[in-house]
Amino acid sequence: MLATIAMKSLAAQIFLLLVPTATFARDDGRYANSPLKPWFESLQSEFGKCCEESDAYVVSEPDWKSDHGQYRVRIDDEWVLVPDDAIIKQPNLAGRTMVWKHYIDGHPRVRCFIPGSMT
Repeated sequence: MLATIAMKSLAAQIFLLLVPTATFARDDGRYANSPLKPWFESLQSEFGKCCEESDAYVVSEPDWKSDHGQYRVRIDDEWVLVPDDAIIKQPNLAGRTMVWKHYIDGHPRVRCFIPGSMT
């Protein structure tokens, strides 16, 4: 019974982490007890640490595509090619597709991208 309660509690915590669109960047202490906090802090692409300069956004199914190993993501109604160097190559513990963006000349660019688990 305690194991069932603990599993439900963990599932509820993970669900609450995934509900907001923006997560974990510039942590103000809200996620100090999150079981995924160290994982989020460890994420990096070839462009550097993901959570250091921008927010992570959960990307819904219609807003990202994969074609022959090349990803594209819709950010601010603009389709953006995900550079190979932006792809995070470790397992996605959060399960949802996420992107960390920045802007160049007013256009969105991808700093980090992690595809969802598709389960």
